[in-house]
Amino acid sequence: MSSPQDTEASTRSPSPLSEVADRLRRSSLKEDDLLRADQVRQIVRLFQCPRCSYPFHDPVTLPCGRTLCRGCLPETHTRANISYPATENRLQGFKCPFPDCEKEHAIADCAVDVVLSKVLANVKSALEEARNGAAASKSSVNIIVKDPWAVAGISSLKEPDAPFPVPQGGPLVATYTLAEMGELDYLADVSYVVVSGTNGQAAHDIIVLDRLKKAVRTEMDCQVCYAMFFDPLTTVCGHTFCRHCAQRALDHAPYCPICRRPISTTHVDRQSSPSNDLIVRIITTLWPEDVEVRKQMVAAENLHEGSEFDVPIFVCTLAFPQMPTFLHVFEPRYRLMIRRALEGNRCFGMVLPKRPRSHSDNHFHELGTLLRIINVEFFPDGRSVIETIGVSRFRIVNHTLLDGYVVAKTEKVNDVGVAEEEELEVSETRRADSAAGTVTDAGEATSRPTALNEPVLMSPVTPRPEDIERMATRELMDFCIDFVRRRKEQSVRWLTARMLAIYGECPSDPAVLPWWLGSILPVREEEKYRLLGTSSVRERLKICCRWIVEWETSRW
Repeated sequence: MSSPQDTEASTRSPSPLSEVADRLRRSSLKEDDLLRADQVRQIVRLFQCPRCSYPFHDPVTLPCGRTLCRGCLPETHTRANISYPATENRLQGFKCPFPDCEKEHAIADCAVDVVLSKVLANVKSALEEARNGAAASKSSVNIIVKDPWAVAGISSLKEPDAPFPVPQGGPLVATYTLAEMGELDYLADVSYVVVSGTNGQAAHDIIVLDRLKKAVRTEMDCQVCYAMFFDPLTTVCGHTFCRHCAQRALDHAPYCPICRRPISTTHVDRQSSPSNDLIVRIITTLWPEDVEVRKQMVAAENLHEGSEFDVPIFVCTLAFPQMPTFLHVFEPRYRLMIRRALEGNRCFGMVLPKRPRSHSDNHFHELGTLLRIINVEFFPDGRSVIETIGVSRFRIVNHTLLDGYVVAKTEKVNDVGVAEEEELEVSETRRADSAAGTVTDAGEATSRPTALNEPVLMSPVTPRPEDIERMATRELMDFCIDFVRRRKEQSVRWLTARMLAIYGECPSDPAVLPWWLGSILPVREEEKYRLLGTSSVRERLKICCRWIVEWETSRW
């Protein structure tokens, strides 16, 4: 049964947790400075696993942004209809236990969350220290776990639970202790009956909250920008960064800035990789004012960056990511552009020219590839030959002219995440299995793609165009590699030693193969341009397979 003071406190409007601690610093503690039961419960719930209700142990943040104990992950199973990337740890997965997700997650995407592990260790240490220090105050509190039916305003036949006596410490320490004992369900609400030491308990709880915030705050800074996390993204290796910081780091190298594990740029896309929900809730609960200041800072930075036309554009030819492009630069405007690029970040954009249909139409396509200058050779008359490598794709959002050449504001074009890539293959091949009355055994999937010196699984029979949609990603790749092998044996003129010296041998990586084929095959540039607008490896492989089918049937 709650006291009249508790009833009166419950009718007051909520105040931020930081204000409660501030009142302690500014003036002497009063009776109404007690943390309310809902505030205490909100804090403790932050550190409870929603599945087992115990404080987190080895927290794992899932690709959907939710967090569980590692021991609370559902039982794994072999994933069906997955042929790419099909590495060993991606063939095992589980169904997400959260009802608003229920997607299939790969074990490879579920590492222990490094930041949350440190946070929880600090929380446990701070609260254990507070529990030990409370013995001298001789304060205690009885905790009443509320009936969820009664909380919802529905009468319940259940007998009211007896209070849990938890000695030493105020409601904050006592509630966490109850969670450690396994007696506090994640969704349960609580109320308190103070047994002794009311004023001392209030002071103790506020001090504990202040120490708790300091212990947690040390882990809430991004290790790239050294500011408080903003839109925190936890990578597949378990490290957390601001999403914008992770994107910038991956622009320079496809590795985690801390552990150097390879990370795809698709892992930082907001749609496929939501923010770390628990870190967001910790920050907004404990430091709401700091969060608002951080939002304003980021908004000001984005406004400054968004107003700049910061990518010089070379309107010349078609280029692809990860592929080399050689250019002979002789026009004065592009000489100037290249000199400026060399003095800066050595990057510029390459787009394919097009014939404008009207006076307001652009003379270039909107999709292009960001190139980085690898090598340059200048001639005495000012001309130069430059060697570049494709970095990423972009879409021109807006543009203007600077000294005769185009400069643009761009947005990056990314692929869907690996999980979405797998879902696409499963959905398309499953329809084929259903139509044929068969089920694919995922256990037969290999852990790596076919190399050129290995026998391929595909039949040399050319598939029909409609068959391409239903082929597994591995089969699409094998069909392309088999085509290249046969043409190489025939010594076709577009697959000479010179071309292979420039672009390399046919790659066995499905992510690189379409870009290589787009650079090698004698296909119309307008047709190759379609590759730049795709959002998955599978989609690009299907385009390349259609080129090959057309080649085999019409010999264009």
